[in-house]
Amino acid sequence: MGEVVCIEETIATSTIAFGEACSMEKEEIKEKGEDKCKEGNKCKLVCYSDLPDYMKDNEFILGYYRCEWPMKETLLSIFSIHNETLNVWSHLIGFFIFLCLTIFTAMVIPRIGGSISSKIQQNLDQLVEPNRREAQLGVIATILSPSHDEQLREIIQMQMQPQCSWPLIGTTEIPTTCRSSHVNNHTNACVQTTKTTPPAPGPEPITRWPLFAFLSGAMFCLLISTICHLISCHSEQTAYISLRLDYAGISALIVTSFYPLVYYSFLCDPFYRHLYMGFITIFGIATVLVSMVPVFQMPSFRHVRAALFSCMGVSGFVPVVHKLIWFHYRPEVVASTVFEAFMGMFYGLGVMIYATRVPERWFPGKFDLVGHSHQLFHLLVIAGAYTHYLAGLEYLKWRDVQQCW
Repeated sequence: MGEVVCIEETIATSTIAFGEACSMEKEEIKEKGEDKCKEGNKCKLVCYSDLPDYMKDNEFILGYYRCEWPMKETLLSIFSIHNETLNVWSHLIGFFIFLCLTIFTAMVIPRIGGSISSKIQQNLDQLVEPNRREAQLGVIATILSPSHDEQLREIIQMQMQPQCSWPLIGTTEIPTTCRSSHVNNHTNACVQTTKTTPPAPGPEPITRWPLFAFLSGAMFCLLISTICHLISCHSEQTAYISLRLDYAGISALIVTSFYPLVYYSFLCDPFYRHLYMGFITIFGIATVLVSMVPVFQMPSFRHVRAALFSCMGVSGFVPVVHKLIWFHYRPEVVASTVFEAFMGMFYGLGVMIYATRVPERWFPGKFDLVGHSHQLFHLLVIAGAYTHYLAGLEYLKWRDVQQCW
């Protein structure tokens, strides 16, 4: 019996020693892997099962994960292939698209009173009309032969003098002096020296800040999303911070999307303008604060996140209906509503795909690199934001012409 007990103790001791050796070997392998990664060698992509809990978000994407890479390799991975590559580039390209739209809006869209074409036409008329009058008088003087009455020729020459002219049709002129001219004992009726008053300037263009606020919100959302998808794999702390910023970017996009709609629609009604803009701003701030709670990031709260952001977007239905009731007769209002309907369709479809995780749910592992739900969600967000920009241009077209007096 003593020998059996001794053998059992020996086996147990060997098992413990073997376990400790395995643990040491694993730690050594891990350290070597980290050293190789730090030396600039290619960091390995891992499977979903090898991820720490804080990185496990979508169990239907099975591979091509970056896990706790050094920051240098993490940043350089923007040029490599992994399951976040298209997430990064889709919103990075979207950011530059909206940057170009912002520059276009600031430089190309007219900011002076009235339209460019009408002002050009007005200036041309002012230049052409006096020359046309002098040309007509010159033709009459040319076709007169020397045998015609000398009196008529002198009267025509007097009419062509620049300091004495008759008011042009279609201009506002104020007579200042009137004198008599004698030609061969004949009196010319009254040659007036006139003073032309410039036409009244057109209305000043409506302020652009609500549209620029929306463009800024869109660029902030897209840029923060790009950074989040690029560096969140670095560490747990980096993931926590970048994901909260990502939620803040989504909230900023939704909130600033309301500003052109509400400001331009209720330009002449400060009560409703302040009511709607104040409500959506407070709603957005509350959403950002809620997203700071750590449990908000858990995979089980995916539907809660989708529902919260969806409620923010759906709340825009109220001012849209209000706008249509008041201004349904304006073609710009109808056109902007059509664009906003497409925007809602794109956003709604994107949220649905994000929450249900299709198509990778149907074919796990088949869409790890291309075509999974988050990539489709990104594309639909860009499409929705662009249609909302087109709606904003319709608002400018409307309010540049019709303002509050």
